[in-house]
Amino acid sequence: AHQALQDSIIVKDSEINSMMEEKIGIMLEQTRGTMDDLVKYYKKNSEEEFRTYFFEILKMNKLTSEMTNKIIDKVEITPEEVRTFFKGIKKEELPTFGDELEISQIVIRPQVTEAEKQKVRDRLNEFKKEIAAGSSFYSKAVLYSQDPGSKSNGGFMKVNRKTPLVKEFKDVAFSLDEGQISEPFETEFGFHIVYVEKIRGQDVDLRHILIAPKISEESMKEAKDEALMIRKKIIDGEITFADAARSSSDENETKANGGALLNPKTLDSRFELTKLDAMLYGQVSNLKTGEVSLPFIDEPRSGGKVFKLMMVTNRIAAHPADYSTDYIKIKEFALKDKQIKEIAKWTTEKIKDTYIKINGEYRDCDFLYNWLKK
Repeated sequence: AHQALQDSIIVKDSEINSMMEEKIGIMLEQTRGTMDDLVKYYKKNSEEEFRTYFFEILKMNKLTSEMTNKIIDKVEITPEEVRTFFKGIKKEELPTFGDELEISQIVIRPQVTEAEKQKVRDRLNEFKKEIAAGSSFYSKAVLYSQDPGSKSNGGFMKVNRKTPLVKEFKDVAFSLDEGQISEPFETEFGFHIVYVEKIRGQDVDLRHILIAPKISEESMKEAKDEALMIRKKIIDGEITFADAARSSSDENETKANGGALLNPKTLDSRFELTKLDAMLYGQVSNLKTGEVSLPFIDEPRSGGKVFKLMMVTNRIAAHPADYSTDYIKIKEFALKDKQIKEIAKWTTEKIKDTYIKINGEYRDCDFLYNWLKK
């Protein structure tokens, strides 16, 4: 953090204050306590003392993070460096990768009637009127929003143009003035209203409420029947799973790739069996390669209910790391190793001109870096 200041890395107090309010809100929500409880827990004499203490911790962590990112952002790795890294691992020390699957899915989303959509629009418009009359947007979001990622914090989000949000949400969020509340609008997740709290250059502090329309039993039955019909066509050889996904799946993120799922952690097509989400594991662990599951109901994070068909397109047995088969994973290891070495090189260099106080009882400790200038 000290060197971050020397390198003129700027962390705005307004950003830290916003972060602090968000974290305090989460702590109060999770503990169902009061600010006095927090002050007492952290052994501070007043709320002001607690906030000063918490602010300094958050600012130090943010400066450290920004300085680390500045060091490693410029680090890149070439295929030759990856190969050299892999060759440097002794055969007996090669990591073993567990059983892996490649999975595809088809998503059928039950249709929502216009009447149900209008009910939600009317409810959100009523919220908007009540908020304009003095009600709290924060409270409305906590009580009624169906967005699991933000409702506990009063619907708060800090966004910019690069934030991964659906286009409809971004279009509305960046069209509003500070203090303005949007009209209800629809995305694939349901209906929203958005309130812009603060505009900070490219960043926008906002709150939103999400409500998804209810789905009728008739719509659920129709969606299940459609999924069963698609499954039958695949099994009878009338269409491949990939072509069925492209023509019939309601999930835009996967349909263009024939329903193929990408592992969000590695960004490749493989999922380690033992690390699968419990629901996904239950649906695919016993499927044979090429077998299509029966339709099942899933409740995605976005809310609502959908029917899914799953298929395991490939199984890779547990094996020691192989350069050609596991190149993406090995590249990640090699890049991380290079980044660690870059941080160590930077630290060793900066220590020469950086002095810290080390209390007497710690001077005989073995330090990772040469802080004692021996």
